[in-house]
Amino acid sequence: MSRYRILAIISAVIIALDQATKLYVDANFRLHESMPVIRGFFNLTYVRNKGAAFGILADNAVRIPFFITVSIVAMLGILWYINRIRNDQKLAVFSLSLVFAGACGNLIDRVRLGEVIDFLDVFWQRYHWPAFNVADSAITVGVTLLLIDMWREDRKKSTEASQKTE
Repeated sequence: MSRYRILAIISAVIIALDQATKLYVDANFRLHESMPVIRGFFNLTYVRNKGAAFGILADNAVRIPFFITVSIVAMLGILWYINRIRNDQKLAVFSLSLVFAGACGNLIDRVRLGEVIDFLDVFWQRYHWPAFNVADSAITVGVTLLLIDMWREDRKKSTEASQKTE
């Protein structure tokens, strides 16, 4: 399967799931309403994030144009990079597709609402992770897989280099 077909399929699935879940939460929850899913660990909690991760730049006047610009630049960078990687780097294509789709999902919210809908609320006792959404999850999984792929590529090159010197 071509890298662009992988990108298109993953993006379509993630963006559809992200937007559908956000629309559901927006239509069925009041802002800050919370519903336990796994008591003591995971709730659905409707919040809106004006900033980036952890609310960074939430009160800055230029936040909307800034985040829209950063998202578009990141997405263009991903398209450029996907075009340059080798055909055998399927995990890299998959990873970058997740990041692309996540960036696009949150970009849609920023353009449409000026902020991002978050609702996945994970916590343990008094330790609380900031609420997130499907797009954020795709970005996190994509970056993690990309780091694993880069580590594997580095090990592969190291092994090849050491075999050449033997």
